[in-house]
Amino acid sequence: MKLKALLVASVLAISAFALAACGSSNDETTSSATTTAPATASETIVAAAAATPDLSTLVSALKAADLVSTLEGKGPFTVFAPTNQAFSDIQPTVDKLLEPANKDELTKVLTYHVVPGTYTSADLKDGQKLKTVEGQDLTVSIKGGTVKVNDATVEKADIETSNGVVHIIDGVLVPPGN
Repeated sequence: MKLKALLVASVLAISAFALAACGSSNDETTSSATTTAPATASETIVAAAAATPDLSTLVSALKAADLVSTLEGKGPFTVFAPTNQAFSDIQPTVDKLLEPANKDELTKVLTYHVVPGTYTSADLKDGQKLKTVEGQDLTVSIKGGTVKVNDATVEKADIETSNGVVHIIDGVLVPPGN
């Protein structure tokens, strides 16, 4: 049950970041995302996510974890943002993580989707390890033009915001050991 909760929280965090980051793409490493509003570099990660219907679950999770002000901050941050569908795939876990009693677990999952600094698709390398705000590493793999972060595929890359970059992914990332 704890793993499901962490999965839900991760998906929610990524979705919020994805919403904030929607607006540009790299055709070599991404596919087009649906139901997203274009972001501008003047918008924060959270503002861009809030303007993107496909990241509404992430935005809800960020609010529940009290992470909105952090992600509206100076940054820079790189966010791997799960879509609403990614959260929907683990809906029972998401529902559990959004309960007030599970705020710490939700925060851990969401911060596992955030890396300090800016990493565009051009900066990502096969086998690269990225230290998350949560404290553990994500692993990047690149094969045949497909970019993965752990087991999630990047669907849309390089969405620039005023305080970082967002890469939309198709899954919720769960910290190891959870």
